[in-house]
Amino acid sequence: MRIAFLTAPEGVEQVELTEPWKAAEQAGHEPVLVSTQSGEVQAFHHLDKADTFHVQEVVGDTSADSFDGLVLPGGVANPDFLRMDDKAVAFVRDFFEQGRPVAAICHAPWTLIEADVVRGRVLTSWPSLRTDLGNAGATWVDEQVKVCDHGSNKLVTSRKPDDLKAFCETFLEVFAAERAS
Repeated sequence: MRIAFLTAPEGVEQVELTEPWKAAEQAGHEPVLVSTQSGEVQAFHHLDKADTFHVQEVVGDTSADSFDGLVLPGGVANPDFLRMDDKAVAFVRDFFEQGRPVAAICHAPWTLIEADVVRGRVLTSWPSLRTDLGNAGATWVDEQVKVCDHGSNKLVTSRKPDDLKAFCETFLEVFAAERAS
């Protein structure tokens, strides 16, 4: 499978990018780093700068139909930057409109809220997004990983870095099942 990993140029929580990326590679899939600008993405360990990663494709120059699924890593700043970029929001929305699976962890559901794709869905996130998700029409649950199929696609969400093992296993299973169907 070809899996898009969408991040802003700055602010992604490094472990929420690198662990799902490694899991996808180890499962034999092709992860692709997509961002709103070409060049490098500056990752963070909480509030401290971490490593940089090379952007492979830019939103606006690529489309959801060239991927089998989408992973949205968190970090506080990352989804906040993404939700302010119309092309990034449209890219995310296209996965839902095309029925392609999406996985989001931590603060990443902020971008889903902006794309207006959470109404009627059940998901989890970093606890501070609970009110935002409720106001956007979603039902928030406090679970390690949640798979929601109440919509046009499968949506996998997790709360935080401590949930990464379950998040990675689950999104890979869901993406593979969706591709097989």
